[in-house]
Amino acid sequence: MNVRKAIPEDAEKLAELIKKVEESNFMLFGPGERKVTGEQLRKNRIGPLEKDQSSNFLVAVDGEELIGYLMAIGSTTQRTAHSVYLVIGVSETARGKGVGTELFRKMVEWAKNRNLHRLELTVMIHNEAAINLYKKMGFEIEGVKKHSLFVDGTFVDELYMENFCR
Repeated sequence: MNVRKAIPEDAEKLAELIKKVEESNFMLFGPGERKVTGEQLRKNRIGPLEKDQSSNFLVAVDGEELIGYLMAIGSTTQRTAHSVYLVIGVSETARGKGVGTELFRKMVEWAKNRNLHRLELTVMIHNEAAINLYKKMGFEIEGVKKHSLFVDGTFVDELYMENFCR
């Protein structure tokens, strides 16, 4: 497995991976709800990163297959430029095999090299595997956003988690 920066040629495979990851029902978008295309990713996410030093998009690759991604969404606003919001996804077949760990390791290295201070993310309170990964990678729980999401007829709380680039 190799972790590297996403490139425009990844866009189609990445769109498919995002759709598959959202089938887990642990993401903000429900299964089939997001209509992301490779062209949208190439144009709106991957392409702009060439000039945007406040954001990053990493992919985990096994042979020719994309098996995970970790996106850091930064800000150019002076008061929040020290912080990025993270979104991770790992294919079901690659979960529990160190893919998430390696993605986070590379992202934290990137963040430290840019003197970022705060990495943040949210996670559904019942996604224990993800919470364990985030804690392993130095994230701590900051708080709970009650009834943040409505999933399959049930209100779900989200945890706010942070890592101060320790």
